[in-house]
Amino acid sequence: MTLLAIFASAGLIVVAAIHLLWALGYWWPIHDEAELARTVVGTKGITKMPGAVPCAVVVVALLFAAAWPWFPEGTLKGLGLFGIALVFQIRAVAAYSPLMKRLAPEQPFRRLDESLYAPICIAFGIAFMVLAGNAMG
Repeated sequence: MTLLAIFASAGLIVVAAIHLLWALGYWWPIHDEAELARTVVGTKGITKMPGAVPCAVVVVALLFAAAWPWFPEGTLKGLGLFGIALVFQIRAVAAYSPLMKRLAPEQPFRRLDESLYAPICIAFGIAFMVLAGNAMG
């Protein structure tokens, strides 16, 4: 389980670091803000990336999730890991919902959401569900 926790935490730290770059106004991996916004947010007509505060909130949430597998054993750890898994699974399912397709229709986000972002969320969801099951015994 330690190896799974390392991979899950490391993956979330990488995603958090990317969101931190965006919070600081550094557009990566696409340097054009409008194109980056269409690629990672995808809401209809978007031309600007979300502001520093929303990006920073995501950073904090991802870092808490990355740290959770390393909390002391106990009920809180197991429930927290289960909650993190649930959030990732809901995000993954949402990618394929008609509502999400209406709210975020811009390309290439729409294509990437279904082919890359949602599968990554599924992987994190499974990893955290396995960690939760192990923590809850």
